[in-house]
Amino acid sequence: MTAIPTVSIDGVPDPLPEGLAVLDVREPVEWAHGHIEGAVHVPLMELPQRLADLPREQTLVVCKVGGRSAQAVGYLVEQGYDVVNLDGGMLEWEAAGRPMVSDTGQPPQVV
Repeated sequence: MTAIPTVSIDGVPDPLPEGLAVLDVREPVEWAHGHIEGAVHVPLMELPQRLADLPREQTLVVCKVGGRSAQAVGYLVEQGYDVVNLDGGMLEWEAAGRPMVSDTGQPPQVV
């Protein structure tokens, strides 16, 4: 079993540094309600088919609480990607007051 590289929200620079990509593996409805600006959205189940869409630089992988992103990180590490899981996911991102954007026309929120 591959160790899952993980970081807490306290370990994520604010603002995010140049050269750090964000991959959001939540479902489309979750993404629409609130996500990190500039993130790449590839739902977890689509990852194997969409590897070409993923950033090649160091990537922070997020979901709602960290479970799906941990699965994604485990898989992507095996594929040779430089990825790290955000422990606590978008709930911790939101709780820390980090900026989000929404596609719904409403204020961003984690659903």
